[in-house]
Amino acid sequence: MKSVKNHLSLVIALLSILFSMQVYFIVERAIDAYKITLSKNYSVIAVSKKELSSDEFKKINKIISNAQEISPDSVIKRLTSDLKSTNIELLKLTLPKFYKLSLEYYPSPSEVKRLRDDLLRNSSITKVEDFSHNHDTVYKLLLLFKKVVSIFSVFVLIVTVLLIFKELRIWQYKHNERMSIMGLFGAALWLRSAVLFRLSIVDALIASVISIGVFAYLSSYPWIIEQFRSIGIDVVIFNPVDDSLIIVGVSMSISIILASLIVLGHKEEA
Repeated sequence: MKSVKNHLSLVIALLSILFSMQVYFIVERAIDAYKITLSKNYSVIAVSKKELSSDEFKKINKIISNAQEISPDSVIKRLTSDLKSTNIELLKLTLPKFYKLSLEYYPSPSEVKRLRDDLLRNSSITKVEDFSHNHDTVYKLLLLFKKVVSIFSVFVLIVTVLLIFKELRIWQYKHNERMSIMGLFGAALWLRSAVLFRLSIVDALIASVISIGVFAYLSSYPWIIEQFRSIGIDVVIFNPVDDSLIIVGVSMSISIILASLIVLGHKEEA
């Protein structure tokens, strides 16, 4: 029972690291997916003295994916309901050209500024509306959310690594006498520490299997999928191949590295 308790404490510590890591991945993917959604809804308005093609706009800045001319008909009809058709046509000819510019991806504030400057350098373009205030607010909120999750994940990692290190140290003390006796008989360091490494590897595998199972289940849970869809994004909560390899790799690496540090520390004290 005591042995199970010791295993359980190490497994729980590893699970907290793996869970915080996977949550960070999910948040990062959610932000990237949300940026794609924002890029489809976000556009820049440019006013030009003459007609410009979509290719001409793309040459101005590579972030521009498409340029669509905005028809002035609806505005003219509201302003000139009592004008003759010939006068309306003349008015259309004198009006500048308005273009809605779609972008390849959701840009950063610096990229929006660079786009604005590039557009205004063109002699044909007289005005640019980039809605920078609203854009900067949304972008900063995304960065803030990502930063908070990152800080939380790092904090969990540091605290949990210390707990794992302490737990392995306790196991070393429990087997200290046996290790010392084996050392007197000339046993190699790796052989004396086999129990510690076996504990680390077994618990790492247990924590990995539990993490993979939980996130595989959550990735297909209807309520969670619906929550992401409600905000208009489709997020990969768990990638069976890539995420599983990362989880097993991180879990095994942390356990083996900490066990190695304890073993080397024991050797120095001997």
